[in-house]
Amino acid sequence: MVRQKAGSAREVFSSRFAFVAAAIGMAVGTGNIWRFPRDVGAGGGGVFIIAVVLANLVWAIPLLMAESLLGSRSRLGTVGAFRDFMGRKFAWMGGFMAVVTIGILFYYTVICGWAIRYFGYAVSGKFTSGIGTEQTSKLWDDFVATPAQTILFHVIAALLVGFVVIRGLKGGLEKVLNVTVPTLFVILVLLAIRAMTLPGAGDGLRYMFVPDWSGFLDGEMWLGAFVQMAFSTGAGWGLYLTYSVYMRKKEDFALNSGIVVAGNHLASLLAGIAVICTVFAMQSPHYAQEAVGAGDQGLMFVYLAALFGQMPGGTWFFGPLFFLVLVLAGLSSLIAMMELAVRNVIDFGIKRKKAVVAVVLVTLVGGIPSALDLDVLTNQDNVWGVGLLISGLFAAIAMMRYGLERARRELDRASDFRVGTWWKVLIGMFPLMAAVVFGWFMYLSITDSSQTWYDPFQTFSVGTMVLQWVAVFVVTLLLNSLFYRRISRGPLTAEGVGSVHAPAPAPDTGVEGHADVSVAHRTEEG
Repeated sequence: MVRQKAGSAREVFSSRFAFVAAAIGMAVGTGNIWRFPRDVGAGGGGVFIIAVVLANLVWAIPLLMAESLLGSRSRLGTVGAFRDFMGRKFAWMGGFMAVVTIGILFYYTVICGWAIRYFGYAVSGKFTSGIGTEQTSKLWDDFVATPAQTILFHVIAALLVGFVVIRGLKGGLEKVLNVTVPTLFVILVLLAIRAMTLPGAGDGLRYMFVPDWSGFLDGEMWLGAFVQMAFSTGAGWGLYLTYSVYMRKKEDFALNSGIVVAGNHLASLLAGIAVICTVFAMQSPHYAQEAVGAGDQGLMFVYLAALFGQMPGGTWFFGPLFFLVLVLAGLSSLIAMMELAVRNVIDFGIKRKKAVVAVVLVTLVGGIPSALDLDVLTNQDNVWGVGLLISGLFAAIAMMRYGLERARRELDRASDFRVGTWWKVLIGMFPLMAAVVFGWFMYLSITDSSQTWYDPFQTFSVGTMVLQWVAVFVVTLLLNSLFYRRISRGPLTAEGVGSVHAPAPAPDTGVEGHADVSVAHRTEEG
């Protein structure tokens, strides 16, 4: 058992900018670049954007604030944080959260590999003038049907991220993300400006921003907005919790969470403008709506790839820039996912280098099924994407067990902006919101005539989700005792006094409101 003294030296972000840049990089991923434009089209344009903003306010910001408290107070990964905040019987919740995000990591490296491959296509002039969707469709089909290529670029993505994470916070994450995240935004701005200056781009802007109020009460639209928000912001993934482990002693929890959500939403809007305006400007409205509705892969790698060959400067400048931003967005999110896995392994007493090597090897193997079969990747995206709702619910439950008022006071003391009763109300309502969103998703899945809902071998069925979730529940519950006993002692447990439900002393930890966990933990750890 590795024991860590309270107040022992540990790496922290050098500045608020470094932390916020890393957190925005965590949030901004390929989902912003391809999922958001597609969902805007499917959700009715402006009304969908309004729904996403509301979802960010009532769901993402409160949940990220909760994660910041979990990470910064425990100074441990997801497993240790849940153990310290909820007691030894609940470490498995942090294990479930970690597995959900690692499940996404496995196929996300495959998607990032696609982006790397298409960046190579773009810089080599593959999308030449006159190319059409028939040619780009064949290019895509040939690529995904060649396992040697899909696996190779999956490996390249995983190794690139491993190289960054193995270098630690200062030499790896912070150094890389301080450059890549601002670069990502600069490129998005350039692409958005160029798209808006194309003849006919006004149709795309109207399609994107003018609300169709008839869809405001559409349950599927709201479901899409909440799923997009959860997938895009990283709320409930445990990624923000992990970065908060390295948070400086004095940080503004509320302001940081708000900046991250706003930065992520800005990236989505810029990507939406760049994609939708380009599609509408270069083709007929019918073609444009067909492209936006072609799904994630079809929109990016078939329709847009063809349009770059028709756009002035698209072949040699804007095409490579677009796929570069897709690569940067994917890598910045992958860094956070791998760091989450590595942080949990480190908490078991494993050195960072060995932990990174182990996680990279597991990722390489875990991603192969998705690299070989698009149906597997789609299934995993569905299973673990919806599983984020469960992970987010666990974070809210941790706050409830810790004490909503107690948590609110700690957040308030660590924030320049007052954290009032609104935070307690929203977190307290979280189980109801999660139940509504989750229940509506299940209803749509069960009533979908294209799927046999109870069949665990169908891509989108309820059966396949429940089967995999239950398997993770069982495994993490069985390992709960191991989690509890083997995870290192963070600042919360090192003091060894108090109860999670009792008023806690505030030792000089540099973060006001420092708390301790259960007496049971103190007794069994000695």
